[in-house]
Amino acid sequence: MNVNKKDCLIRLEREEEHREVENLIRESFWNVYRPGCLEHYVIHVLRDDPAFVKELDFVMEKDGRLIGQNIFVKTVIDADDGRVVPVLTMGPICVAPDLKRKGYGKILLDYSIERAAELGFGAVLFEGNIAFYGKSGFDYASRFGIRYHDLPEDADASFFLCRELIPGYLDGVTGVYRTPAGYYVDEAETEAFDRQFPPKEKRKLPGQLFG
Repeated sequence: MNVNKKDCLIRLEREEEHREVENLIRESFWNVYRPGCLEHYVIHVLRDDPAFVKELDFVMEKDGRLIGQNIFVKTVIDADDGRVVPVLTMGPICVAPDLKRKGYGKILLDYSIERAAELGFGAVLFEGNIAFYGKSGFDYASRFGIRYHDLPEDADASFFLCRELIPGYLDGVTGVYRTPAGYYVDEAETEAFDRQFPPKEKRKLPGQLFG
């Protein structure tokens, strides 16, 4: 399960790399969406979650250095007709800060999506920026009739994206996406976990989504 593109290698994460991957995620997300970040603890928790897809737990290497990662987690759509429709969600996905906007993220994303499709999963829904993910076939989930849980009907849902992996998988499906419980981490537990890493300054910056 290896691929060489643009001098990089994509493969499954190894257990002995867990802390290195967590630190990569921490470096990538630090002060981006909030002062500090939660994402490195999210993956730490999700690895032990039954919904975590170990066959889709990828890292990207360049010149022997870990420069990127992506994960997938199983979840469902609670359809309006009573069905429970299995789907995937994705992330955290990241590339090392010094290599962002050089094409590595798209290589990693496209490879990950291809492998998920090969395993027979029907669709991926997650929160992201259409300007980036649209280049890899994602569209607004609202166009598939899928709503984000707990979001008022008149609220902006442009952050909520979807891509079918099996064409027509969501035909006739409308309903509410269910975020896996493993993504909801306790901030105090995150703080305690973060103390295992080198100290970094938390900063309140313009454009952050959370205070």
